[in-house]
Amino acid sequence: MFLHCGHFQFDLSRPLVMGIVNVTPDSFSDGGLHLQRDAALAHAHQLIAEGADILDIGGESTRPGARPVSIQEELDRVLPIIEGLRGAAVPISIDSRKPEVMQAAIAAGAQMVNDIDALQDAAAMNAVAASNVAVCMMHKQGSPQTMQAQPHYQNVVAEVSAFLRDRIAAAEAAGIQRKRIVIDPGFGFGKTLAHNLALLRELKKLTELGVPVLAGLSRKSMLGALTGQDVGQRLPASVAAALIAVQHGANIVRVHDVRATVDALKVWNAVNGELG
Repeated sequence: MFLHCGHFQFDLSRPLVMGIVNVTPDSFSDGGLHLQRDAALAHAHQLIAEGADILDIGGESTRPGARPVSIQEELDRVLPIIEGLRGAAVPISIDSRKPEVMQAAIAAGAQMVNDIDALQDAAAMNAVAASNVAVCMMHKQGSPQTMQAQPHYQNVVAEVSAFLRDRIAAAEAAGIQRKRIVIDPGFGFGKTLAHNLALLRELKKLTELGVPVLAGLSRKSMLGALTGQDVGQRLPASVAAALIAVQHGANIVRVHDVRATVDALKVWNAVNGELG
């Protein structure tokens, strides 16, 4: 399986690590730490040095209860970072659900769009279809303001899978080739701990949809619920979750702690290669 991100192409015979660069004052985990351009760029280059395969730049927090930001505010946060990383050795992903931000980011050099709304906005679908960038489409239930109020499913794995199957079909119908599409079950986005664990346990069912699967578990509240650790103390749990996701079929893991995750996956790859 291959993934095409603009002029980058990945052979997914090994899992990829997507490093997170949040340029927001209120992200649940590292919000505010990299708000300033120079700090954000330094952090991005550090993640590349630590082995990140892709960088995901976000200017609007989507943690539970987060407030939306204006288009201009989001642009002001992310464009200087994307422009500053033009020519980087890895593709840059824009983590946004706003079509205007997607278009501007692609024009500035982004090679991927990471959309928690799964291109359900027609303008977002058109923005990606008119380019050659990759797209990650995520499942969520509700909005960031309300999604953790009372998540409910009859069968969370079947419902998430059906939604993502429909989004793949819609993207292909709009002219987005399958080789550019990634899906994300949306851990923590309108899911209880039990829902999250069921999705992780049965992640292989999503791989049956025939496109790469991205898992974003890093530092999330489900890990806090399992370990009792505050967000800054969830490194071991995050690495364990990333490794489990890969063992269950994830092709990409989206993480804050790149070096630790890369090291764990080096061990996994060595063993997996020898067994194969």
